[in-house]
Amino acid sequence: MPRPRAFDEDRVLERAREQFWATGYAGTRMDDIAQATGLGKGSLYGAFGDKGKLFHRVFGDWCTAVVEVAEGRLTGGPDAEALARLSGYVHLMAENTAADTERRGCLLAKGVAELAQHDPTVADRSAETMTALLTLLRTEISAAQRHGDIDSTADPERLAALLLTVVRGIEAVGKAGLAPETVRNIADTALALLPVRGGEERPATGRGPARET
Repeated sequence: MPRPRAFDEDRVLERAREQFWATGYAGTRMDDIAQATGLGKGSLYGAFGDKGKLFHRVFGDWCTAVVEVAEGRLTGGPDAEALARLSGYVHLMAENTAADTERRGCLLAKGVAELAQHDPTVADRSAETMTALLTLLRTEISAAQRHGDIDSTADPERLAALLLTVVRGIEAVGKAGLAPETVRNIADTALALLPVRGGEERPATGRGPARET
């Protein structure tokens, strides 16, 4: 019978994530993870495998969290509120970026930039995440079209891809140093470009609530 682990796995993974986030995959040694978590390298290898497997676990958990945040904003509700849900999600992402004064960016983007070219696990997991986000956005756009807030003749797949690019791009330009107000204005402009019914005034979207994690 295996012995129960004498450490908090979630806490260890959180500290490992922070280390990878701060120093990147290549810049992180298992010695660094051991120091950050307080576990010996033998315990780390026994529980999570080598550095690559540990990063895959951390990266996968982060991707899951990214989709869960989107699901919390974009899943369900009446069609009449679909445009507001879209607006809330896009503005939430802008606010998260504006609040990232350390310019750490998103672990998803950092992991993809560093590893996706030669790590199939990272490449596949990131693609799955983008597909899930695209589906959530497309569903809400279609709901807004049914209600008449977005032109029904527009292609929801293309509009969803546009918003996804804006959301992920906001994180990149924010990390590069654009002012928080500029980041917020990008979100406003992207939402204003959504096509409405011919000749009608665009419903007010407003900015989203305060930052969430």
